[in-house]
Amino acid sequence: MKRRQFTKSSALAIASFFLLKCKMQQTVQAASDATGQKVDDFGLQLWSVRDAIATDPIATLKTISNIGYTDVESAGYNGEGFYGLDTKTFKSVLSDMGLTMKSGHCSTGWNAPDQKGTLTNQWEKFLVDHKEIGVSSAVCGYLHEGERQSIDDYKRHADLFNRCAEKAKEYGIKFMHHNHDFEFFPINNQVPYDLLLKETEKDLVNFEMDLYWIKKGNADAFKYFENHPGRFPVWHVKDMDDTEKQFFTEVGSGIIDYVALFRKAEQAGLENFYVEQDAFKNIAPLTSVKQSHDYLKSIEY
Repeated sequence: MKRRQFTKSSALAIASFFLLKCKMQQTVQAASDATGQKVDDFGLQLWSVRDAIATDPIATLKTISNIGYTDVESAGYNGEGFYGLDTKTFKSVLSDMGLTMKSGHCSTGWNAPDQKGTLTNQWEKFLVDHKEIGVSSAVCGYLHEGERQSIDDYKRHADLFNRCAEKAKEYGIKFMHHNHDFEFFPINNQVPYDLLLKETEKDLVNFEMDLYWIKKGNADAFKYFENHPGRFPVWHVKDMDDTEKQFFTEVGSGIIDYVALFRKAEQAGLENFYVEQDAFKNIAPLTSVKQSHDYLKSIEY
């Protein structure tokens, strides 16, 4: 072998050795960091199966229970009941299926000003109905494009959240806001999500961290946990595929490291979490949420 070839081969061999050594050290470190902790029982955000539950709520809830979910989060309250059922009937169906509902989504009412049970129209009705079900978290689930055009819009939301959270507290219900990606896109050099954290009362308003959308917004969940410990008692757990579009995928099939995230559960203040998948590719929603459930039950952190 010529000297130049020998030198090149030796350099590649040394580089490969150190790369292998580095990977081995990372594997050993990961194993040493693991505590053997497994996730407890958890829930499903019903938006994931919105078409099925709109067609047959009872059969859908039964399937969810059979998969192994023990809790659900509503996204279907319309001021009159849940998924075509009045509050008492829905509560009875949940009980029959062995399900609880600890959390329910609400809206500001911006896009439906006449709807009852929103943050701006008969908010107390929402609280009464959800308290009857057993809900302990009321979550503003989404801000429509027209109500988030400026920093002043977000300041108004922060004030609204504070006022609604004060009333929710009277019912023993915690108030939260659920993020998408747009809260992390700066407006006039201000990050709306940071403003909401700053302008809301930390003893009243918490945040339901959607771990897919924060990544899609190029933000760092770990830094938020570190800088605002305890303010993220509820999570949405969904995964992101390894493609340019960063589409939704079943938990455990994508690029989000949930083992690392669950290791920060105590710092975040995590109390319960919900699997959610907004859209699906080549898989039925109920099959998808079963796959996510089974993966989460298999991991240790």
